[in-house]
Amino acid sequence: MQSLPWLKKSRKTNPERHLQNANQQIQTMLADTSIPAAVKQELFREFAEIESISEKLQNGEIHIAAFGRVGTGKSSILNALLGRDVFSTSELHGETKTQQRSHWASANSEHAVLIDTPGIDELDGEAREELARSVARISDIVLMVCEGDLTETEFQAVSGLVRRNRPVLLVLNKSDRYSSSELESILSHLQQRCAGMIDPANILAASANPRPEKVIRVNEQGNELPSERPREPDISQLKIRLWNILETEGKVLAALNAALFTSELDSRIAGKIVQARKSVAERIIHNYCLTKGLVVAVNPIPVADLLAAAGTDIAMVIHLGNVYGFQLSRREASKLLLTISAQMLLLMGAYWGVNMVSAAMKTVSAGMSAALTAGAQGALAWYATYVTGQAAKSWFAKGKSWGSLGPKDTVNEILDSLDRDSILQSARSEITSRLKKAAT
Repeated sequence: MQSLPWLKKSRKTNPERHLQNANQQIQTMLADTSIPAAVKQELFREFAEIESISEKLQNGEIHIAAFGRVGTGKSSILNALLGRDVFSTSELHGETKTQQRSHWASANSEHAVLIDTPGIDELDGEAREELARSVARISDIVLMVCEGDLTETEFQAVSGLVRRNRPVLLVLNKSDRYSSSELESILSHLQQRCAGMIDPANILAASANPRPEKVIRVNEQGNELPSERPREPDISQLKIRLWNILETEGKVLAALNAALFTSELDSRIAGKIVQARKSVAERIIHNYCLTKGLVVAVNPIPVADLLAAAGTDIAMVIHLGNVYGFQLSRREASKLLLTISAQMLLLMGAYWGVNMVSAAMKTVSAGMSAALTAGAQGALAWYATYVTGQAAKSWFAKGKSWGSLGPKDTVNEILDSLDRDSILQSARSEITSRLKKAAT
């Protein structure tokens, strides 16, 4: 079997330790209380699968899956390995609809599990890709069963499995249909086509259910009577190759498979948490924008407007920090707010000028004049808090860092990405609507 660098190194170490480490990694993930319940629910299938992988590791099981098109003899290959008919080999097209499995007590392992899968040509592209992912997750070794040169669908399936770092044995089944020269030519072609993906030693011929042998029987009268005699499956090369892999690399392969799946799930969890945090953060920012807009709109005292606005922004920054797992004191939140406000002052001088003019109008105006300016000033306050919230969210998302951009460029990038007029119009509309409801 063509060995990857990690596998060559692993042969020199204790395979049992790899299994223990992989299982410990899984247990740590399953016990992680920082993963939100909503994320676990969304990834319910994956968490159920990783629990089954943990159980598999504890039992020392090594999973071998047959993969390929309908009619290539996947089920027959597995039955031949078992030495009995367990998997359905019905002539009905696409008989295997779901994964089926059976324990295989081979000469070198009492814990090998054989798995049959649906035919890849029975599924559309997306479903076929999901099947390939599923097979890769559950399998330590994949038997890609074909009956001749690879179709494009089969070749893409092989490529996908190899990309996922799964050991693949390409099994040319129904080899009894070919002459010796034809069989040699097909195997040579498969080796060339799969060069760089599959070790030539892992491209094997087999005949799981060979056609009966034709024989001529002579009766007592001397008449020749044609008949057929069943032939035993010829899977000796495949069986020997599998036994060798199970003996030398089986436990390490099982540990690697578990580690790869855990890593893949960890990445998905991280992505889901990022999306969940982003969604929650957006709701928080909107709520504080509305609160600040209403406070500024209804408060007739300009200085109180500014103090209330600052208090609202500080509370928002602390709240956003909690969402991203950071506990900020009021002093720390104020420091962050000052940093963001300084950049906004440089980049949004016009906003502060309009805000102060509007505040002054509220002091000297009464009745209708104040009402006219309230919605506009509230909308401006909304917009400033929205920019502040987006900047704070970016800082938290980068682990309390501005990254390579720095605070000025971060705020500038946020401002460039926003449709200010649309936000102001929407904010003013919502503030005015709330004020009208409060007045009735």
